[in-house]
Amino acid sequence: MTASNTQIQMRKGLLEFCILHIIARGEVYASDMIDELTEAKMIVVEGTLYPLLNRLKTASLVSYKWVESESGPPRKYYSITEDGTEFLQILDKTWDSLVQSTQLITSKR
Repeated sequence: MTASNTQIQMRKGLLEFCILHIIARGEVYASDMIDELTEAKMIVVEGTLYPLLNRLKTASLVSYKWVESESGPPRKYYSITEDGTEFLQILDKTWDSLVQSTQLITSKR
């Protein structure tokens, strides 16, 4: 077992939560999500992001619209749905609880 494998799994577990937070701020293009996730060291490649976005859309948590681009093909912009907002509120509470529990455990030496 290596630490890097565990780190990758931890990031994967948080990826959906982070993506929903990004989308909740307003309409966003997938490459902008990739840039932000990469900057935050949540290292994501398109092959990881697009299937996740598709699952979120299938679950009615996000929607998208096509927007014409002057410099190329139309772009798909994602936004959060009402169901997605409610789901994210639940995840926020879960995250807060997990952080508190983890800090309680890891603060003991």
